[in-house]
Amino acid sequence: MKSTRRWAYAAWLVLIGAFALLHALNLRADFPNHSPWISDWAKYTDEGWYGNAAIRAHLFDRWHLPGDFNPAVALPVWPFLEWLLFFVTGVTIQAARGLAVAVFFVNLLLSYLLLRARGPRWMALLALTLLATSPFLYCFSRLAILEPLLTALTLAALNLAVRLPQIRRRGLASIVIGLLFALMLLTKTTGLFLLPALAWAILLALWKERASALRCALIALASAAVAYGIWVSLVIRLGLWTDYKYLFRVNSYPKPAQWYWPLLSLWWSVHGCLWMDRILAPLAGLLAVCAIVGATAYARKSAWPRTFLLDPVVGASLWAVAGCVFFMAYQNHPQPRYYALAAFFCVFLVAKGAGDLLGAEGFLPGMGACALVAAAIAVAVNGLWTLNFATHPQFTFVDAAGRLSAFLDHHSNGNRLLLSISSDELSLIAHVPAICDDFGTQDLPEKIGDYKPAWFATWNDIDPGTLQDIHTRYSLEQVASFRAFDDPDRNVLVLFKLHPLPNGQVRDPETQNLNVELPGDTIYIDVD
Repeated sequence: MKSTRRWAYAAWLVLIGAFALLHALNLRADFPNHSPWISDWAKYTDEGWYGNAAIRAHLFDRWHLPGDFNPAVALPVWPFLEWLLFFVTGVTIQAARGLAVAVFFVNLLLSYLLLRARGPRWMALLALTLLATSPFLYCFSRLAILEPLLTALTLAALNLAVRLPQIRRRGLASIVIGLLFALMLLTKTTGLFLLPALAWAILLALWKERASALRCALIALASAAVAYGIWVSLVIRLGLWTDYKYLFRVNSYPKPAQWYWPLLSLWWSVHGCLWMDRILAPLAGLLAVCAIVGATAYARKSAWPRTFLLDPVVGASLWAVAGCVFFMAYQNHPQPRYYALAAFFCVFLVAKGAGDLLGAEGFLPGMGACALVAAAIAVAVNGLWTLNFATHPQFTFVDAAGRLSAFLDHHSNGNRLLLSISSDELSLIAHVPAICDDFGTQDLPEKIGDYKPAWFATWNDIDPGTLQDIHTRYSLEQVASFRAFDDPDRNVLVLFKLHPLPNGQVRDPETQNLNVELPGDTIYIDVD
C-alpha cells in the first residue's frame, strides 16, 4: 500500500510538473487570442510600462525619462529584478516573461508549503493541480507583469505568519514579514489591500498567546513602515516626488454620478471573479458562505464551520480575495489581470474546504466529495483548455513589432523615436526608442516639443484628444499598419510619420479645432 501510494504521488507530481512547464514554452507568443480576457490592456502595455526603467537603462543608458511615465519610482522591485536579469540575457521579451514564469514556479512551491502546514499532502497537491491547469493563470503568469511577484511576496509572508507558533525568534520573523509587506507595496501598491490578510494570519496563528500575537503584528507593521518610509525619503531626496505622486493620480478612475455607484461597482467586481474560473470561483464562494452560515446558525451541531473559518490560511485567503475585490470596487475599474492573485486564494479555499469537509462528521463528508467532483471537473476542463493554448501559439505582436522596427530603420532619417501607448512594450520587444502618448507627468504638447518624436503608432483609431495634442506641432502621414492580436478594437497597429509644422510653428488649440483631420494630414483610420 505504501509503495502504491508513493507511485501515485509520483505520477501526480509529474502531471503537475508537466502542466507547470507548459508555462515556459513559446515565451515570445502572443497572449492567447480569443480568450475570455480579450480586452485586458496588459498584453500590449503593462510588460513594457512596469519594466521600462530596466529596459531604458540597458538600451538607452538612462532609466528615467523626465516627463514620461516612470512607474519604477513608486514600484521599483520588479524593474530592479529585470535590470539584474538583462545583464545576463540582454533585453528580450523572452527573458522578462521567463522571469515571471520562474516566479510562478516559486508560487507553486510556496502554495504547497502554505497548505502543507495546515493539512495533508493530497490537499496541497490538489491545490497545485488546480493552479497548474488553470488557463487563466496560464495566460497571466506568462506575462511580465506585477501580479506574479506580488503573489510570491504575499505567500512568503503568509508562510512565515502561519508558522509563528513554531518559530523561536518571533520578533525577527515578524520583522521579515514587515519587510516582505514593504516589498509588496513597492511591487504593486494594491498590496496595501492585503494587509488585513497578513494581520489576520499573524493574530490567528498566535491566538492562544494574544500578547505575543499583538506584539508580532506591531513589530511587522513597524518594520514595514520604516522600510517603506526609507524608500519614500529617498524618492523625495532624489527629486522624483512628482513621478511618485503621478502613479496614484493616473490610477484614479472617474466614478459614476449616482450616489449608489459603490454598489454597482462592487457588483461588477464580484462578478469579475468569474474571470478566474466559472467553477472554482463560485465553489470557493459557496464554501465560504456555508461556513459563515454554519458558524452562526449551526455552531452547536457541527464544529467544521468554526474550525474552517478560524484556520489562518482560510481566514487569510478570505481577506485576500475580499481585499482584491474591494480595491477594484473602489477604483471602479475591474480588469482580468487584477484577479491573478485572488485566483490562488480561491483555489486554497476550495482545496482546504474539501479537505476539511471530508474529515468532518455527519453529512459533511458528502459535501466534501461533491467539492472534489467539482474540482475534478475543473481540472479536466481547464487542463484541456490550457493544453489548447499551449499547443497553438501565435506570434502576431512580436512579428508586428519587428516589422515596425524594420520600417523605422529604413525610413527614419536618423530619428527613430516613437510616440505610442504601447511605447515601452515595443522597446522591450524590438528595442524601439519610444515615449508614451497617454501617460506622463508632462502634458503631451510640451512632451513632444521637448523630445521631438518622428513617429506615432496607435491601435485601430486615433483618440481626438491625442490628435489635438499632436497637431499643435505636427501633421500626420499614415504610412503602414501591422495586424496583431484579436481584440476588434485593438487588432491593427497603425504607424504614422510625424511632419513638423513649417518654420517651427506651434498651433494654439484654444483658437483652432485641432482634434479633426487637417490639411497636410494623411489619415485613413477613424478619429474616435
